Amino acid sequence: MKLISWNIDSLNAALTSDSARALLSRAVIDTLAEKKPDIIAIQETKLPAKGPTKKHLEILKNYFADYDIAWRSSVEPARKSYAGTIFIYKSELKPTVTYPNIGAPATMDAEGRIITLEFDHFFVTQVYTPNAGDGLRRLEERQIWDEKYAAYLADLDKQKPVLAAGDYNVAHQEIDLAHPASNRRSPGFTDEERAGFTNLLAKGFTDTFRYIHGDIPDVYSWWAQRSKTSKINNSGWRIDYWLTSNRIADKVLKSEMIDSGTRQDHTPILLEIDL
Repeated sequence: MKLISWNIDSLNAALTSDSARALLSRAVIDTLAEKKPDIIAIQETKLPAKGPTKKHLEILKNYFADYDIAWRSSVEPARKSYAGTIFIYKSELKPTVTYPNIGAPATMDAEGRIITLEFDHFFVTQVYTPNAGDGLRRLEERQIWDEKYAAYLADLDKQKPVLAAGDYNVAHQEIDLAHPASNRRSPGFTDEERAGFTNLLAKGFTDTFRYIHGDIPDVYSWWAQRSKTSKINNSGWRIDYWLTSNRIADKVLKSEMIDSGTRQDHTPILLEIDL
């Protein structure tokens, strides 16, 4: 199987805007379509509460003609056109789709952050993990989220093996970002968030990128848009992951970043696995 995960930072804008950034986003979508993956997981869709519009669906069908979709948007009492996730998967796969709530704090369960596909012998699930926020205002809630999400994945793993993807909003180790020393209390690299990810892996999951590549440095999945030179200088963070249950990690063939050219923000990540 070939699977791709990508935080697109507004599927709506990527499909319907004519801005320079939207054109860069569509070039990435072209790349994904050319790879003919079995499953694409997309985070931060920023779609309306009622999901993709007719126009969105028509455009997606042009890219992915023989695929079905499963979407989840942010709904009240959460903010509208915020967060959100979508799966695009080959029509022949016919998974059972669930939209779990994990007992997260505040409005996090209403923000469209998790979708799970169940197959006969495994699960594929994606997540858009809440950011701790400016000034770490959401850090306490984020820690509760991390505990609840880890418990959810562990529960899936008790039933059958799991492939888990998404924007986890944490650089796990110092090697996972370009400037660890100056980001000690930055959202995504606090001790608390890193410990949450360690706890998640300890429940029986493998970071497939490190499993395949070991401790290679300077490979990232996100470069800040606020800095015009972040990607040029490769001043990035690795905060997007494909995880697998430990017992199927040896079946992973590839786990790597997909080149998104000059577009800053997240780049897609690829998993190939022999299941």
